[in-house]
Amino acid sequence: MAGRAGEGPQHPALHGDGWAERLLDHLRPGARDPLRVVAWLAGAVQGTVCLQDGDGTLLAGTPVHLDADVAADVTAGRISAAAVQDGDRHLRLVAVRAPDPRPAAPALLAVARATPFDRRAAEIVTHTAGVVELLLRERELTAAGHRLRRATADLRLAILQLLMVEDTVSARRVAAGLWPGLLDTDSACVYIVEGHPAERDGLAEDCVVVTRGQALVVRCPAMDGHVIVLSPAPATAERLRSLVGGRPGTFLGGSVRQNLAQTATAYGQAVSALAVARFRPGQAAVYAERTHPERLMDPGALHAWSAAVLRPLDTLPHHTRAELLATTRLGLEFTAVSAAKVLGVSRNTVRARMDRVEALLGADFSDLTVRATAHLALNTQAALTEELAATVPGPSGVRLGDLLAGPGLRAWARDLLDRLVRDGRDLRGTLRAWIAAGGNAERAAQDLGVHAQTVREHVRGAEPVLERQLLTAGTDLYEVVLAHLALGELAAPVLLRANPGQPDSPVHG
Repeated sequence: MAGRAGEGPQHPALHGDGWAERLLDHLRPGARDPLRVVAWLAGAVQGTVCLQDGDGTLLAGTPVHLDADVAADVTAGRISAAAVQDGDRHLRLVAVRAPDPRPAAPALLAVARATPFDRRAAEIVTHTAGVVELLLRERELTAAGHRLRRATADLRLAILQLLMVEDTVSARRVAAGLWPGLLDTDSACVYIVEGHPAERDGLAEDCVVVTRGQALVVRCPAMDGHVIVLSPAPATAERLRSLVGGRPGTFLGGSVRQNLAQTATAYGQAVSALAVARFRPGQAAVYAERTHPERLMDPGALHAWSAAVLRPLDTLPHHTRAELLATTRLGLEFTAVSAAKVLGVSRNTVRARMDRVEALLGADFSDLTVRATAHLALNTQAALTEELAATVPGPSGVRLGDLLAGPGLRAWARDLLDRLVRDGRDLRGTLRAWIAAGGNAERAAQDLGVHAQTVREHVRGAEPVLERQLLTAGTDLYEVVLAHLALGELAAPVLLRANPGQPDSPVHG
C-alpha cells in the first residue's frame, strides 16, 4: 500500500486491519514453520528479525548484534521483554520459552528497525513471540515423538535379534517392560509383510494397529520392503490377511508355529511362503507343511549323525558355540550381508564366524552339497529338545549315505525331481549341473556347452515346478540338493577333512 506523497511505502499489517489474522494463519496445518513466521514479522514491522537459541545460535532470520547483558536478562527471566535504543537502531527483545532438551536458556526473539516501535508494532512482536513459542514447542514434541518411535523400533529389532540367536531369556527380559506378556509363551509364528519400500513405515504402523499389541512388529533390517511380525496370537494371521488383501503390491508370508528358540527357522519359512504369496490371488500364503526330507530319516540315526558332525564345536564355551551355530544357520539360510543385518553385526563378523565353523568342521561352504549337509545337521541340532537329547546315542558310525538310503526318502526324491521331466527343456540336467557348479551359472554353462543365460532361465523355470526357491540360498534349495544326493545324481559331500575318525570323512567313503 502506498502512503501519502513524500512518505515511504507503508506495510498493510501496521496501517490496515488483519495482521492478527495473518499471524494466526501460520498456525494452520501445513503452514507451521518458524522460519516463515520470522520472515513475515520482518516484513510486518519493516525491520530485521533474529531468532536465536539460548546459546546464541541463529535459528531463523538475520543475525542482529545485541547487548549481551540485556539479552541475558531477558532469556534468564529477570525481565520479560526489553526495548532498547542503540544509536540509530530501535530494538525489541522477547524471550521465547519453548522446551529445550538441553539445560540451556530459552530462545530469544530480537527485532531491530530504524524507527521507534509504536503500540501496534510492539503488539505484533509480542504476539509473534507467542506463535513462535507454540511452533517451537510443536517441533520439539514432534522430534521427541520421532526419537521415541525410533527407540521403540530399535528395541523391537534387538528383541528379534536375541530370538534369532536363541537367547529367549534375554529377549523376554527386554520385552517385559514395554510389552508385558508378549513373549510369555513357548511358541509363536513369524510373518513377513512385503510392500513398496517407500511405504514401509506406514505399513509397519498398520501392522501394529491390526495386531492390537499382540505382536512384535519389526522393520526388517535386511530387506527394505519387509515388515517382520512375530506373534503367539492365533488371530494374527487372519488380521494380517485382511490388511494385505486390499492393497495392490502387498504380500504376506507366514511360518508354521515354532518354538521361540526356532525363530530363525520360522523366519526362513515365512520367506519361503512369501515367494508363494506373490502368485496367489489372495496375496498371502502360509508355509506348507510338505514332506521334508529329514522327516523321512530315522530320528535316532539323524540325531546321532548330526551330533557327530558338530562334535568339533563341543569343546567351545557354551555361549561361543551357540553364537557360532546360530550365525552359521542364518548365513546358510540367507546371504552373509542379510544375516549380518538381521543379527545386528557386521558382515565381516558373520563371515569370520562361518569361517571358524568351516575350519572346525573341515568343510567348504562354497560347495552346495556341503552347505546342504551342514544345514541339515545345524537344523537337526537346533530342533533337539533336552528330553530328546538325553536319548540320542553316542557315536554310532552313521554316515550321510545311510540317512539318504531309506526307501521313503528315495521315493520322495524321485517324485520331486521327476516333476522336471514334464517340461520340454532339460531342466533336470541343467539344475544338476548348476548345483554341481556351486550355483554358478557361468561354470555350469561351460560344463553344458550352453549360454549362462540359458542356465539361469532353466533354474528359474524349475522353481514353480518344484514349488521351491532355488536362486536364493536356503531350505528350499538344500532340500533339492538332498534329493539329488539321495538318488546318487551328485557326489557325496566331504566333511570333517581334519578328523578322519568321523563317519563322513574321506576315509569312510
